[in-house]
Amino acid sequence: MELAQKGAEAFIPLKQLMVTMKWTTAADFDLAAAYEGKDGKQGMVYFGEKGDMNGFPFMQLSGDEGVGDAGGNNEETMRITRLDDMNKVWIFCWDYGQIQSGATARFADSDVGLSIVDDAGKTVSVNMDSGDTGNVVCIATIDNSSPMGAKLINSSQIGTLKGLKSLDQLLAIVND
Repeated sequence: MELAQKGAEAFIPLKQLMVTMKWTTAADFDLAAAYEGKDGKQGMVYFGEKGDMNGFPFMQLSGDEGVGDAGGNNEETMRITRLDDMNKVWIFCWDYGQIQSGATARFADSDVGLSIVDDAGKTVSVNMDSGDTGNVVCIATIDNSSPMGAKLINSSQIGTLKGLKSLDQLLAIVND
C-alpha cells in the first residue's frame, strides 16, 4: 500500500512497527519521531536520544547514517514495540547541516523515502508530497487518539528551523 498524497490515510495495527527511511542522495538526513503519550507526556526519539524498546516510549532508533552528506545506500530504522500508550507519533526527516545554518534542505532533489512494516509483514510506503521548501518535514503522523484504531497519515508538512533546540520547534510545524 502507498500513501502517495498529502492527507492520504490507512489504519495500522497497534502492535510492532518498523519505520525505515532510505536515501542515496548526498545529504545528512535524520529520521526522528516526536510523540505524545495518552498521559500527555511528550518527547522525541532521534540520533541524540535513541529511545528504549523495553520501556517508555517503546521505540528505538537504529543509528545515524549519511553523516557529513555521504551519498550511497543510507538507511535509518526505528522500531516501535507499543503504540497503545500513545495518542500521536509524528515521524520527521530533517537535513542536519541545513538546520544548523537555517538553509533550505535538498528534499526536492532527494530520493528519501519512508516505509512502515507491521508485525505481519504488511508494508505501507509514504511519499513526501509538498512543493514547500524547508529543512525539516513531518512525513507521517500515527494518530492513535480514536477508539477506531490507529491511523497512518501522509502529513508532508515542511518547516524551516535554524538550530534545533526544543521539541516545541518540531511540534509547531505539525500544529500550524
